[in-house]
Amino acid sequence: MPRSLDGLVLAPVADQAPGQVGTRTRFTYHERDGVVWADYTGGDVVRGHLLGTRDGDRLDFRYVQLGRDGTTSSGHCVSEVAELPDGRIRLAETWEWESREGHGTSVVEEVAREPA
Repeated sequence: MPRSLDGLVLAPVADQAPGQVGTRTRFTYHERDGVVWADYTGGDVVRGHLLGTRDGDRLDFRYVQLGRDGTTSSGHCVSEVAELPDGRIRLAETWEWESREGHGTSVVEEVAREPA
């Protein structure tokens, strides 16, 4: 199993549709005893939260977010956790909105840390 997500900052590798998560969005993950949660913000998202579980390399969570246009949205996501050759974490996501129409896939990767 890849390392813990606790304290990691991840970002999408590509933009989604307008009003959704994009490359300027940052997710700060936490993990403890099989429970995962994150706060996210940036781009078209004022604030978002996700909460779910981790079983090995699989995350299963619900998310809710507030967009810059004032709309709220919620959905469900299943992600596969993998470690990249450089040691960073990648999540391959399959998601679907529950509060509106739409579904898709996306990839988020750990943001490289600046050298000290």
